[in-house]
Amino acid sequence: MQVVTDAATSWTAARPELTGEFQRDAEAHSRFWLKGYALLEALPEKAKRIAEQARATETILRVGRESREAFMLRHAPAVYASLTKDQTKFVRADVLAYEAAALVPGLVPTRQQVYAQGERMQSQKDGIEVDQGIFFAHILARFDTGTHFCHAMLLPRAESLARLDEFVGRGAIDLGTAAVVRQGKAATVSMRNPRYLNAEDEATLQQTEICVDLAILDPKSELCALRGDTVDNPKYAGKRVFSTGINLTHIYNGKISYLWYVTREMGFVNKMFRGLARPDANPDEVYGGTVEKPWVAAVEHFAIGGGCQYLLAMDYVVAASNAYMTLPARKEGIIPGAANMRMWRFTGDRIARQAILSGRRLDCDTPEGRMICDEIVPPEEMDAALERVIASFTDSGVVSAAGNRRAIRVAQEPLDQFRRYMAVYAREQAYCHFSPALIGNLEKHWNAASRKP
Repeated sequence: MQVVTDAATSWTAARPELTGEFQRDAEAHSRFWLKGYALLEALPEKAKRIAEQARATETILRVGRESREAFMLRHAPAVYASLTKDQTKFVRADVLAYEAAALVPGLVPTRQQVYAQGERMQSQKDGIEVDQGIFFAHILARFDTGTHFCHAMLLPRAESLARLDEFVGRGAIDLGTAAVVRQGKAATVSMRNPRYLNAEDEATLQQTEICVDLAILDPKSELCALRGDTVDNPKYAGKRVFSTGINLTHIYNGKISYLWYVTREMGFVNKMFRGLARPDANPDEVYGGTVEKPWVAAVEHFAIGGGCQYLLAMDYVVAASNAYMTLPARKEGIIPGAANMRMWRFTGDRIARQAILSGRRLDCDTPEGRMICDEIVPPEEMDAALERVIASFTDSGVVSAAGNRRAIRVAQEPLDQFRRYMAVYAREQAYCHFSPALIGNLEKHWNAASRKP
């Protein structure tokens, strides 16, 4: 026990001072951080640690994070310049994080370290991915690096561009957990995770983003729609449901990585709200450089958590009269995406706080629900209602849609506001995702321990 405590104490005392010279600081801090990771890896599994070892773990994590905060505060521009070749190259979040691990070893965990942690239950992880949250927070906090990173995440995925001709020709792409189909003048993205009531997880993330890219890029459609597919849950078997948000069972079992949150929020959710960027054009609203279409959502049964967050990025929402919306993130122990920034614009501050902080349920067919939902229809009339809404949007063309969307955004949520929000979100969500309170909340409110993975 004393050996572990002494090693942590000795390591803490060896924390290097910042000199302001990037290469010198990077080398000194790299040695320090790698030693910290090695100390963690030498400890027994989390559940088997005695009190002294648990305290040593807390010290190693705390001091390591403090030193990373200080390093990135000073050297974020140099780190990002090296990773992006002085911002001449766009790099997505997952690649950026792991290339940073190679550039400055120990600054963030390697892919192998994250994979190893991913084999553990969430409660048994040390939370080394918080270091990724600190890294992204500092990249996003600066206007120059943060704006360039937002630009990178708004570009179509390479996989989407590779399948665009196929979609244009066939009018349909099925990726398993997500699909996109052209129906008349609309490209409809369907969420498909039937076992989990169309929840979101690692198996849906890339597939959904590709479908969103294709829907926006499709030259033969004028509008995009978002809808949940049918599910096989006994209670809703054969029925469409919108989405239950993040897969809580997968969180509890350690199957959701921290990078999932950043990739989702800065990727396809922001693309629905803001459109796609082009490599040669600034995506800031004042430059008009985005490729975008209006988005319509069809809410059936419920829009829970991330499902509700989608609605805050839509241009029009049709909801079944028996549907409801909730943001139960507080009971889960996480931040509900960009809802903290967006929901109050629909409902006002008090209702937004009640929904986010107290889990207030909003039935769609109520005065409060209609602040988010534009139209309420009987459940059996949803197909006809969606067709009618699409027709009303497109019968006279949507030539001014992109301009009007940009004009609304520049007044409500310009790109720079999103960047600043994500700087806070990146760090805070990392700490939430690895908090013991998350596990306690899932066991208390979700009965997570008894659910099958």
